[in-house]
Amino acid sequence: MRARLILTGLLAAAALTVAGCGTQDNASSQGTADTAPPAASSSSAPAGGQSGISAVPQALRFTGTTVDGQPFDAATLAGKPAVLWFWAPWCPTCKAQGPETARVAAQFQGKANVIGVAGLDKPQAMKDFVSDTRVGAFPNLSDEAGEIWKKFEITQQSFYVILDKDGKTVFTGSLPAGRGLADKLTPLVG
Repeated sequence: MRARLILTGLLAAAALTVAGCGTQDNASSQGTADTAPPAASSSSAPAGGQSGISAVPQALRFTGTTVDGQPFDAATLAGKPAVLWFWAPWCPTCKAQGPETARVAAQFQGKANVIGVAGLDKPQAMKDFVSDTRVGAFPNLSDEAGEIWKKFEITQQSFYVILDKDGKTVFTGSLPAGRGLADKLTPLVG
C-alpha cells in the first residue's frame, strides 16, 4: 500500500511537470546541495556483510534491481564520484539526454560511476528505452515504486544527481541533452 501511495504521488508530480519535459525552464533548479539526501527505507549494508559500513556514504546505502532483473547494491559505488540519472521511458528530454550520458559513462569508465534510475512506467517500457537509446553499457535501475526517486527527493524526470567520491551531493538538476555533464564530472575525478 505504501508503495502505491508513493507511486501515486510521483505520478501526480510527473503529470504536473510533464509540460516542462523538453524545455529548459527547469535549468533554474541547477545548483549544488550542501547536505546528503535523507535515508530511504531501502537502506542496506554492503554486500557480503563487510564491516566497513561507515565507509559507505548514506547517499549510497540503497539497493535495487536493474531493468534486466539483476540485483544492484549502491554501496559498490563508494569511493568514486557517481552520476545518478533519473529518467522516464516516455520523456523526450530523457531520450535526448541518453546519447551524451552514454558518452560520458564511457569517457569516465573506471574513474566515475554512471547509473540510470528509471521510474514512472512499467519495466518493459524501461527495457525498451535502454535498448532504443543505447544506454545499456551502464546499469539502469528499475524504480517502478519510486523508492530511489524519493530518497533523492526527485519530483520529475530528466534530472541528474552528482555525488563526489565521499557521497556528498555536488549537483542536482537538469542538463538539456546532457550537455555539461562531463564538465561537472571532470573536477571530481582528478
